[in-house]
Amino acid sequence: MWSGEPPEGEQNPHSQNPSRRLRWPQPSSGGGGGNQAKVVAVAAASAVVVAACVTGSLLLGGSKDDNADGGSTNTKASASAPRSATASAPASKNPRGGAAGRPAVPGWKVVINPEWGTAFDVPPDWDVKSPSLLIGFEDSKVDYSDPKNWGKVIIAISAPAVLQENWCLSDDNKDGRVDSNALAAAGTKGAKGAKSTGDAALSQVARWVYGGYTQPDKKSIVSDRTAKPYTTESGIRGSIAWARSRNTPQKGKCATDGKAVTFGFKDSAGDFVAWNLYGATGVRDELPDSTIMKILSTVRLHGKPTKS
Repeated sequence: MWSGEPPEGEQNPHSQNPSRRLRWPQPSSGGGGGNQAKVVAVAAASAVVVAACVTGSLLLGGSKDDNADGGSTNTKASASAPRSATASAPASKNPRGGAAGRPAVPGWKVVINPEWGTAFDVPPDWDVKSPSLLIGFEDSKVDYSDPKNWGKVIIAISAPAVLQENWCLSDDNKDGRVDSNALAAAGTKGAKGAKSTGDAALSQVARWVYGGYTQPDKKSIVSDRTAKPYTTESGIRGSIAWARSRNTPQKGKCATDGKAVTFGFKDSAGDFVAWNLYGATGVRDELPDSTIMKILSTVRLHGKPTKS
């Protein structure tokens, strides 16, 4: 199980003064130091990428994600989508997808997570990443120049799909490297310790908004107090919760408010898992809630979970 520590012989990929912007992985020989986050190729796993985002860092790597969590955030009020946006998408002829991973929505792409034995569909303009990749947000208050802190994240998902990973480009810290911010992303993670599907949803959803759009501020986050029952088109019963930010104090060319939805359910092994989607809000290309709910409606079980 991935512990967040660099493999023996690898240098800590965090710089002493990392940028605060998301950098999607770019080819690199790795190594530490300097003013740029580095890409490190890890043997027996996929590439580990430590990069910055609007409010923290994005981390990708081969890993199980049960321990890729940080503390909870203090949230308030309710961030649920409008009732018209929470209705399930029309049932497809093959809601569970085929044995080979055929999409439940014709023309869409299938995203399979072997670790948790789950799958979902995304529209054709999304980019489906490797099942071995892990993405999440690091804590801006953690000193990542200390190797002991490497890999500590607020929240993370595995086997992700990303919408417009180069949606916003900037070089706010003037280090000469253009930073890339994705418009939205989705994936699945474990919910170890959850006592119910509602607990799985509520314990994760606000972390995406905090980690990706507001940290270190928590006051601008509005989150559901209770999770709502939800059943996908394949018949998976669980619970959903929403979180959104309003008037985030973040600054910079690519700073925006954000939203997230989490669906808590059980995999075929009876373990609690959570499907998460987060994205920028208040922008021209914002992913509509109706599309988010259509994507969510395709979440289904797919094979036997490979996790131990």
